[in-house]
Amino acid sequence: MADDRPATEPERSSFGDAAERGGQRVEEARRRGGEAGKIRLRQLEITLVIALQSGLAAALAALIAQRLLGPGAHVFAPAAAVATIASAIGQRARRTFELLGGVGLGVILGDLLRAGLGTGPWQTGLVVGLAIATALLVAGRGGQLVGQAGGTAVLISTLAPMNRGLELPRIFDALVGSIVGLLVVALLVPVNPIRVLDRAAAPVYEAVGGQLHELSAALRRRDTEGAIQALERVRSLDGDIGRLNEALSGADEVVTLAPIRWHRRDQYHQYARSAEHLERMALDTRALARWSATALQYQEPVPDELPAAIARLGDAVRAMRQECRAGEQPGQARALTLEAANLAGRAWAQGVRTFGDAIVTGLRTAASDLLRSGGCEPEEANRLVRTAAGAGERAIHPPLRRQLQRTARQNFVTGAGARVRRAKRRSTLRGRSGRARENNRAGLPGRGGPAR
Repeated sequence: MADDRPATEPERSSFGDAAERGGQRVEEARRRGGEAGKIRLRQLEITLVIALQSGLAAALAALIAQRLLGPGAHVFAPAAAVATIASAIGQRARRTFELLGGVGLGVILGDLLRAGLGTGPWQTGLVVGLAIATALLVAGRGGQLVGQAGGTAVLISTLAPMNRGLELPRIFDALVGSIVGLLVVALLVPVNPIRVLDRAAAPVYEAVGGQLHELSAALRRRDTEGAIQALERVRSLDGDIGRLNEALSGADEVVTLAPIRWHRRDQYHQYARSAEHLERMALDTRALARWSATALQYQEPVPDELPAAIARLGDAVRAMRQECRAGEQPGQARALTLEAANLAGRAWAQGVRTFGDAIVTGLRTAASDLLRSGGCEPEEANRLVRTAAGAGERAIHPPLRRQLQRTARQNFVTGAGARVRRAKRRSTLRGRSGRARENNRAGLPGRGGPAR
């Protein structure tokens, strides 16, 4: 007789477990290496543009300084131009004013203190210390203002005794170099703000949308490990989000300063509004993944509508990016977001427990954030999500209040009909008794009257 007992799985050796863990680590390292390569490729274009801007600005600043300010080295003019362009992208205008302010502050303090204290090693240290302290009090933090104030104070206190008239050339060099740097960025070689923003936003959009789909598949399979992996991948987006914030600042600077990019302003503002909410969407996705993993660990029920709602939200994230790139209004993304909210309401009506309820709440929060990224005001976004989720709930279970109202209306109608029938019966009986009394008085035979 054949043995019907299920075959037991063979015991796994420690060597097999180690090999499997090693394979997983190699695969993870390969994935991270591929992502790092993609990031470097996306940054290559921006790097080449900044290098071209810096070289052109240095050459123009040196040429203009020699033509306008007379013969001389004019070393600081190209240095100021390069410092302006190499500043943090998106903060070049502010850093330029800090540079000019730092040079002026260093010149003033260096001259005043040198005239009162004289020259020497300890005087140089005192002048630089006071210049940096003053710059920090003015700026409130470090930056171009503090660095240029200290550097200029060093030059004035050490070189001014040997090279008279050093103050004004340095100020004019700084002014020429800064202006040339801004003109190169704004007029000669301005970057495409939408391309810069899209290259920075693409990995975040793809990661959020892709991990929402991975999380949906893990819930369908009841794969706790898959949900945890989705959580870890979303947690690794901090670097991409930081680069996205830098790109937002740089693109805003371009559409503000470059006249040939002003026609991109509306498209930029739409894209920027969506991209600014990506960090919230990443946090929402992280919370969904954490609650999903916990719900699976506690063996909670997962209605089919719950992973469907998460997948629909991932579709909405990807549709939002496509519509922003094309400069279109987010119609498809909004429709998909409301479908996700509707499915979340259906899942809640089907019956969920503690962490499933948290997933539904997180879905509604993420849907509201995604609607806000498409231009909705917070109150309007919350109202739309409530309406869609409520419609999903009513599709599964009609509200108890409506059932009670329907029952009360039926009882009222039934009771009113009964009262009408009883009133008619009483009226008929009163009519009959009245006629009987009249016949009795008249001595006529009739119903209710005595027979004579």
